[in-house]
Amino acid sequence: MLLESILDLNSNNVWTLNEFQIADLWEAEKKEGDFTTSEDKLLNIIRLAFDVVHYNEEDPREKVRYEGSEWAHLTHNRPGRGTVALRRKNISRITDLSYENVRHITAATLLELIDRNFGGGWESISLQIRDIIESGFDVSTTQLPASRIHAPGGTLEHKVQQGYDVLEIPKGTWVEAIFAKKKDPVEKLRFESSFYKSEEDENLNDEDVEDMDDRDEDEEEEEDENFYTNYSAEAEVKNEDEEGFPVEE
Repeated sequence: MLLESILDLNSNNVWTLNEFQIADLWEAEKKEGDFTTSEDKLLNIIRLAFDVVHYNEEDPREKVRYEGSEWAHLTHNRPGRGTVALRRKNISRITDLSYENVRHITAATLLELIDRNFGGGWESISLQIRDIIESGFDVSTTQLPASRIHAPGGTLEHKVQQGYDVLEIPKGTWVEAIFAKKKDPVEKLRFESSFYKSEEDENLNDEDVEDMDDRDEDEEEEEDENFYTNYSAEAEVKNEDEEGFPVEE
């Protein structure tokens, strides 16, 4: 869905746009007014999904390099800062994955990237990259003889029925199967205390709550006073011998 304004851009919806849509939104907002104060923040958001390059239009080499059809362009609000070229970041290798972009690719694309990783399988991937992958996907693996990998009712068949994409990597007479399924977005839970939430308390105003707090403090002070009043200043001490037995007087 196309945004109404570049000012509505955030770290989630930036992935839904292409470079030319972003440039159009940017230039349209410039016609509406000056958004200099938001410019750097917006560029940082754009950098999550796009290559952002400041270049000199008067330099022939840079002009040829950054004014090709694959680049979109926008201009700064402040004159003199030059022109910006935009291009969506290319995810062609598994090392191109990040905690931001891994949530915006499909399981099929992920497995294709893993397959390009020299065919080494899941264990050949560094722990850091595996952690990035597992932040966005449920991943599991199994190794079976090639003659059994497609057995009816086996692991592969069950995983596919559960919605997993699968990559098969031959390893001699065995096959490593890597299963991947995109994780559902996690909603942030909002904790709301049930304190003062009974039916009677729902109608309390701030003054009522303060009165209740004062009463609680008074009750605590009264309890403390009663405790120390009833507690004798000197405890009754019994004479004992060296081994701790009472001494008869």
